[in-house]
Amino acid sequence: MQNNWIDRIENSLNLDELEAVRVSIFGKKGELAKAFAQLKDASAEEKPKIAKELNALKQTLTKTYDRKRAELEEQRLQERLKREAIDVSLYSPRAGGGALHPVMHTMDRIIEYFTDLNFAVETGPLVEDEFHNFEALNLPDYHPARDMQDTFYFKDGKLLRTHTSPVQIRTMMKQKPPIRMISPGAVFRRDFDLTHTPQFHQVEGLMVDEKGKVSFANLKWILEDFLHTMFGGVDVRFRPSFFPFTEPSAEVDISCIFCEGKGCRVCSHTGWLEVLGCGMVDPNVFKAVGYEDVSGYAFGLGVERFAMLIHRIPDLRSLFEGDLRLLEQFR
Repeated sequence: MQNNWIDRIENSLNLDELEAVRVSIFGKKGELAKAFAQLKDASAEEKPKIAKELNALKQTLTKTYDRKRAELEEQRLQERLKREAIDVSLYSPRAGGGALHPVMHTMDRIIEYFTDLNFAVETGPLVEDEFHNFEALNLPDYHPARDMQDTFYFKDGKLLRTHTSPVQIRTMMKQKPPIRMISPGAVFRRDFDLTHTPQFHQVEGLMVDEKGKVSFANLKWILEDFLHTMFGGVDVRFRPSFFPFTEPSAEVDISCIFCEGKGCRVCSHTGWLEVLGCGMVDPNVFKAVGYEDVSGYAFGLGVERFAMLIHRIPDLRSLFEGDLRLLEQFR
C-alpha cells in the first residue's frame, strides 16, 4: 500500500495529475482517511501500533508530495520561461528609434545656450512658501497673482510655485554677487485652455553684480542673440511693460514666424509674437535678500510656448496628451 501510493505521487507528470493523486490519498474521502477510519475495528492492543504506522506513513507521503510538487512547479516555470523568452538580438522592423519630448528638447536647447555663456543651472523645491514665491519678489498681499484662482494652495499655507523665480531668491540668499544663473523647471497655475495648462515649464535667468556692471543694454544684447539662435533671422523688439520684480520692465516680441511679420491669425494680424518678459531687478527684491550696491537683470520664458513656435504646434494641450501620431514626428 505505501509503495503504491508513493509510486503514484512520483509518477505524476504534471501538477494537475499530482493534484488528482493528492485528493485520492489525502482528501476527506481519500484512501488515507479510510485507513484511519478502520482503526475503530482494531483491538485495543493493536490500535496504538496501527496508528503509529499510519502517522509515519502520512509523514512520508507528505514529504514525497511536497518534494514532487516543488519539482513540477519548477518544471512548469522553466517551460514558461522558455516559451515566453524573447530574443533581444532579433531585429524587428516595427522597432523605431526614440526621441526626446519636444518640450524637453526645447528645454535642453535653452539650457545649452546659457550654460555656454557660463550661466549656472540652479534648482529649487516645487512646494514653496509665500515669502519666496511672492513677498521677496515684491508681490504684496493685494496683488492679483496671489488670488486663489491662479495659485494652488495647501491647507498649511504652502503652495505649488507659480514661477521659478523663488529659485533666484534662494540662490541670492545663499550666495554673494556676482551671480549668473538660470532656473529651469516645472511650475503650476490654475489655468487650462488652448495656450495654458495647470503645469508647465519655465526658464528664468538672473545676472547680479556690483552697481554699474550690469545694464539693460547687456540684457538686450543677450536676449536678441538668444532669440536669433532659437528662431533664426527674426526681428526682435522690446516693449515697455510692468512686472513687480523688475523696473524698468519689458516684454519681448519676435516677428511672426508663420507669416514673416505680414500679419495672420496666429499673431492677431500684428506681425509680432510675444515670447518672454525681462527687466532690471527691482531694488525691493535686493532689499529682501539683503543685497546692497548691486544691479542686475532678470528674464523669464515659457518652454512650452517656445516648443509650440519652433515646431508649429497649434494647441498646447496636444504636447501632454501622449498621442503617438504627434510624438513620432519628433524622432
